[in-house]
Amino acid sequence: MSRADEIFIANCRDILENGVWDTAREVRPHWEDGTPAHTVKKFGVVNRYNLQEEFPVLTLRRTAFKSCIRELLWIWQKKSNNIHDLHSHIWDSWADESGSIGKAYGYQLSIKHRYPEGEFDQVDRVLYDLKHNPASRRILTNLYNFDDLHEMHLYPCAYSMTFNVSGDTLNGILNQRSQDMLTANNWNVVQYAVLLVMFAQVSGLKAGELVHVIADAHIYDRHVSIVKEIIERAPMSAPRLHVDASIENFYDFTEDSFSLENYEYHPFETKIPVAI
Repeated sequence: MSRADEIFIANCRDILENGVWDTAREVRPHWEDGTPAHTVKKFGVVNRYNLQEEFPVLTLRRTAFKSCIRELLWIWQKKSNNIHDLHSHIWDSWADESGSIGKAYGYQLSIKHRYPEGEFDQVDRVLYDLKHNPASRRILTNLYNFDDLHEMHLYPCAYSMTFNVSGDTLNGILNQRSQDMLTANNWNVVQYAVLLVMFAQVSGLKAGELVHVIADAHIYDRHVSIVKEIIERAPMSAPRLHVDASIENFYDFTEDSFSLENYEYHPFETKIPVAI
């Protein structure tokens, strides 16, 4: 039985049974027809995934694994903010006529900063510290740059990662200000689990625990019936993640470097509306 499924079911039941609705307030998100997109939410949800036990992907419905990897590499490897580099329609609603999403996500990771050891962007600083300063408690990234928020088409949802080495094991904390549980929860979990594996492998470490901290974990009003249907399903066994073990350079990973063995999941054909 997939632990990721168990966590997702528990989170969603807690939100539906004990959450707070925002229907009495004006909200920014809206549906494609212009109707306000209201939510029921829980504050301060914390989930833990031990990557040494299993890979945390849902079996209650399929998570598009390759698409997750493609977006992850677009942000963390290409450090891009242009959807033309992504070859996906995920970000179309937030891109301008040139394909840019503004000074968001990959753009922030690409900015170089000066340190005593030299100039690094955020990704290369993590890579440097994992190899040269693994005992450091300062190994982290942050996409929430207040100086640039007015030039971001969407403020970062998953905005920071903190990395911590314990012995020969790399652990990480993903901080997220906002989480659409149905459309994005497992998507982000899968992405940052893979990111942790990537950093660990090229640093000679083992991937350990991913801790996911969500400030506002919510279910949209038009998603409630879909979520209720999904969480009544019986979880299946978690698949196994395969990674090309020959890769030693972070920038050599491709989407084909990763695969899932024995990934079984419940069929799901319902079209999920996305609030924008």
